[in-house]
Amino acid sequence: MRLLVFFDLPMVTKTEKRAYVQFRRFLLNDGYDMIQWSVYGRILNGIDAESKHLARLIQNLPSRGSVRCMTVTERQYAGIRLLVGKPVSQEKNVTASQLLLF
Repeated sequence: MRLLVFFDLPMVTKTEKRAYVQFRRFLLNDGYDMIQWSVYGRILNGIDAESKHLARLIQNLPSRGSVRCMTVTERQYAGIRLLVGKPVSQEKNVTASQLLLF
């Protein structure tokens, strides 16, 4: 499974910019990879991991802006079609079949 996070945060004032940086830093430190601007995703090992990471995400939400998330299966994620551009390095390096589940 993958947890995808989509966000649009205001960045006009210094406080808003700081909130954006803190939220983005949280996502990166929590294992999310940037898929494209303002779209981040991470691999989950099941429903328990989804609950845990969703709770962590809620605890670290910025006070303003729009943040959405969606959970998709690996099969659904594999169906994404890249229409313009090139895959990011994380997409080239890690696939679901390479995961080691404990």
